[in-house]
Amino acid sequence: MKIKPLFDRIVIQQVETETKTSSGLVLPESAQEKPQMAKVLAVGPGGTIDGKEIVMQIKVGDTVLYNKYAGSDFKLDGEEVTILKQSDVLAIVEN
Repeated sequence: MKIKPLFDRIVIQQVETETKTSSGLVLPESAQEKPQMAKVLAVGPGGTIDGKEIVMQIKVGDTVLYNKYAGSDFKLDGEEVTILKQSDVLAIVEN
């Protein structure tokens, strides 16, 4: 399924996190925190929102860090994705 976000929204998918501690202990899923790093799958067009012109700074394929409790989680084609506003993104991770 293809998804097209509206306005200043982006669709992200969390990057897999480490399930072991540095000492080798395996963490159960209930003890793991929600990752705050994700890959951008789709980007809205931006535009005028509440009288302000919004230019999208994020593009598809970027890896981003975002606010811990930002966005709404959805399941599309069996995959977990999050839709959030561009303003909830804290940084773009560069390699």
